[in-house]
Amino acid sequence: MYWTLELASKLEDAPWPATREELIDYAMRSGAPMEVIENLQEMEDEGEAYECIEDIWPDYPSKEDFFFNEEEY
Repeated sequence: MYWTLELASKLEDAPWPATREELIDYAMRSGAPMEVIENLQEMEDEGEAYECIEDIWPDYPSKEDFFFNEEEY
C-alpha cells in the first residue's frame, strides 16, 4: 500500500467520517484510480470510522503546509 498526494486527494471530498467500506464505495462511484481502491482494500478493517484523510495517511499535507505570507513579498 502506498499513498501519493495525487491518490490521497481523490478522497479529500469523501463524506467524512466514513468506514473503510464507505470510502471504497465513494472511490468507485467517483471514478478514483484503481490504486486508491486497492489501497483502501489493503487497510485493516476494524469497523471504525475514519474522521479525515489524515487518519488514513498521516503525512497528508494540510492547508497550513501551503501557507503563503503575502506580507513577505
